[in-house]
Amino acid sequence: MAYDPEPISEYLNDLGQAIGAPITDWQTRARPVRTSLTGQYCTLVPLEPERHAEALYAAFATDPDGKNWTYLPVGPFADFADFNHWLMSACGTPDPLFYAIIDQRTGRAVGMAALMRIDPTVGVVEVGHIHFSPLLQRTPLATEAMFLLMQRVFDELGYRRYEWKCDNFNAPSKRAAQRLGFQFEGIFRQAIVYKGRTRDTAWFSVIDTDWPALQGAFQRWLHATNFDADGRQKQTLESYRK
Repeated sequence: MAYDPEPISEYLNDLGQAIGAPITDWQTRARPVRTSLTGQYCTLVPLEPERHAEALYAAFATDPDGKNWTYLPVGPFADFADFNHWLMSACGTPDPLFYAIIDQRTGRAVGMAALMRIDPTVGVVEVGHIHFSPLLQRTPLATEAMFLLMQRVFDELGYRRYEWKCDNFNAPSKRAAQRLGFQFEGIFRQAIVYKGRTRDTAWFSVIDTDWPALQGAFQRWLHATNFDADGRQKQTLESYRK
C-alpha cells in the first residue's frame, strides 16, 4: 500500500478540513466468548491444557526441526512439561483467547490460534498465536478455522476491523494472510524485540466492508463440490474473489 500524503475525503468539517466518515449509533461491542465454533471439517474449542496439551504437543512434534516455531514468540520447547507450563500460563487470561483446532475426523487437536488485543470499544481484534501443525497445514481445516474466527468477529460480535501481524521475514504467514483476503497495510520497523532479535512487523487487515465478499468466497471454496476424490481443491480461494 503506497503512502498517500493527502487522502481525499467526501466529508469536511466546518473548517473545510477533510475528516473520516461519520459513524452513527456505534456502541461498544461484546468481548469474544469461550464457546466452540463448528464447521464442516474442524471445530474450534476454547483451549484447555488439561484436555488438549498432549494432542497439541504430539501434533507439533510432527515438525521435528521446530521450524514452525521460528516466528512465534515462544518455542520450540525442550519437552512436554515446558510446553504444558507455557500453555497453562498463556490460556489463563481472557486476552489472548486461545482456541484448539480439532480435526473432526479424528477428534484430535492439530493446531491453535487466538483472538488477542481485543478492543471492544472501537471493535478491533487481532488473530495471533497461529500454529498449524503439519497435520493441519494445507488442508481445508486450516482455511475453515480462519473462516470460523472471522465469522465470529464480524457476524456474531459486529467488530469493524480484524488484524493479522507477523514478522516481515515470515513469508509463509504473509502469503497466508493475502490468500485469506487480508489487505497489506505496511511495515512497522523495529516494532518488537523477541527471541533476542529485532522484528519488523508486517500489518494486514480485513474490515467489515470487506467481509461480505470474503464470506461468500470462503463458503464457495469450502463447499464439498470444490474438492476432488483425493481432497484436492478444484479452484483456489482467490479465484472465488474475482
